[in-house]
Amino acid sequence: MVKNIFPIIIVGVFGFIAGLSLLHKGLPPTHDGEYHVVRFYEFNKAFLDGNWYPRWAQDLNNGYGIPLFNFVYPFPNYVAVIFHSFGISFIDAFKYEMFMAIMLGGLFFYLWTKDFWGKLGAMVSSVFYTFSPYHFLDIYIRGSVGEVWALAFFPAFLWSITEFIKYHQRTFLVLSSISLSLIIFSHNILALMFLPFSVTYIYFLIYHSKDKKQLILNTFYVILLGFGLSAIFWLPALLERQYVAGLQIFDVLAHFPEFYELIVPSWGSGFSAGGLQNQLSFQIGIANLTAVFISLLIFLSGKKKDKNRLILLFFLVWFVLIVFLMLKISSSIWQYIPFMNYFQFPWRLLSLEILIASFLAGGVVYHWKKILLVICLITFSFLLGIGYTNPAYYHYRNDNYYLARANFIDGTNSPGNSFNTIWMKRSLGREKEKIKFLKGEGEVNALSAISTHYKFNVVARKPSEMVVNIAYFPGWTVFVDRQKKKIKYNSDGLINFLIPAGKHSIDVILLDTDIRKLASLVTIISALYSIVVLTNPLMGVLWRKWRSQNKY
Repeated sequence: MVKNIFPIIIVGVFGFIAGLSLLHKGLPPTHDGEYHVVRFYEFNKAFLDGNWYPRWAQDLNNGYGIPLFNFVYPFPNYVAVIFHSFGISFIDAFKYEMFMAIMLGGLFFYLWTKDFWGKLGAMVSSVFYTFSPYHFLDIYIRGSVGEVWALAFFPAFLWSITEFIKYHQRTFLVLSSISLSLIIFSHNILALMFLPFSVTYIYFLIYHSKDKKQLILNTFYVILLGFGLSAIFWLPALLERQYVAGLQIFDVLAHFPEFYELIVPSWGSGFSAGGLQNQLSFQIGIANLTAVFISLLIFLSGKKKDKNRLILLFFLVWFVLIVFLMLKISSSIWQYIPFMNYFQFPWRLLSLEILIASFLAGGVVYHWKKILLVICLITFSFLLGIGYTNPAYYHYRNDNYYLARANFIDGTNSPGNSFNTIWMKRSLGREKEKIKFLKGEGEVNALSAISTHYKFNVVARKPSEMVVNIAYFPGWTVFVDRQKKKIKYNSDGLINFLIPAGKHSIDVILLDTDIRKLASLVTIISALYSIVVLTNPLMGVLWRKWRSQNKY
């Protein structure tokens, strides 16, 4: 019992140390931290208004709103909602989320690598992963809470899919699908990056299996179910992207790091600008590079038919491939494979690089099996990484500092940001009234206004044209006296419609489009199917029958 628990305790202790600065009072100065505070607030507000899956940020864009959550990964926002329901500030929710993620990531990494390297090797791999410089870059410099969660769920998926292939248990089939969906919900870009590696990893595991075709089919089901569970997010984001003014597609060719930047242990808090203009650290990490180098020596000195030698080869090849893709010499590949442009920054591949290098660190222990080596490697990784866990300073502010700033116009929340609708072609000043007469005259009495539902009483002295100070986006619908009204948008991209003379009740509601309805239905069906697979006795009987017919 103690032997099983002790490595997990060690992993937990080092995870706690790595995230300890996040428990400090105040907000570290990160690139995205304060913007996430505002996003959390808007998401929580919409959620409490009855939108169980929010898509609209009501207050942003000078109060005209933007479909922010239709395109931005939702998982960190839901976690923030849970934290806030217990009275925790959005600032602290931002920090505690990343603390949880780094702890869980270390645990999942241990569970995954234990199947390959044993408890001691897995413990080393987990500590290496936790203390990889890119991990700390995401947490303490970039403040990329979505990426941090994705880094936690990467090993969760690899562990569960490995267990499924090894033991053929339906529990791990569902866990694999859930893990994949959580990666997508956490950071869709990293999910896209992770998919090619995960597919080749799965094929590597089943290559020598007797029933290869059946396992390939089953892992296809895993991926299909994972995409089904997350369809509520990615399907509208993909099919409705033409309605927003670009989704921050950066010129990837301007963000290649230099080779020396991958090796030199520099540390900066600036931004990526390409070449010598870079102010960020893109280091793989000295500890990680050492583990890769030793693994290469082990591979070269090993027996040709050694199974572990093949494992080393697989991960070494991927390591070299990723280094190549991060350098400018690979620019032609980035140009000719269009979907890679969505990665935004080639150096983002460091998220995979640290996973591979940390995995290999456990193989060093497995090869020599010396407790002193375990202590040395853990100490080595810890000492090289601990210095990156201390922010230069903290902002001692409360949520209101960020939420009360004029018009929410900073950074990713600016009126001209990439999530604004294509119909709103210029920045507009804030309006006091949500609805007013564009043509005609009368009185307006606002009854209620929640994030996606506005109610008014209007008295028009003659036939009039009304304008609603909301950015038009598919789904916005106007009801006059409970009758659906044809709407249009004016030159500023705002909702307007005609009403006859007289007294009217008006409802302006954001409804789901057919695409969003379909996406929600796919997710619900996938969730119900997952529950059935886990709980239905008949499924259990069928599953055991399949296992008895396909023994390995």
